[in-house]
Amino acid sequence: MSKVLSSTTTPAVNTTPKRFMRLPETMKKSGLGRASIYAFMKEGKFPQSISLGERSVAWLESEVDSWIESRVTLRG
Repeated sequence: MSKVLSSTTTPAVNTTPKRFMRLPETMKKSGLGRASIYAFMKEGKFPQSISLGERSVAWLESEVDSWIESRVTLRG
């Protein structure tokens, strides 16, 4: 028996998994220190952290990656 493949296509879905990064990894990836990250967040110039619990925050890797790309673009 042969399998019949559907002729319909499904829309492309972003299959890139979302991944949280804690502060040390965010600092390393962005090249910024803790104080700079929080100052830029306050000014709306860096992705906002996401609360993971009472005393735990993280950043979405994809948002930090986008921020890095925007910095490269601004360089011109």
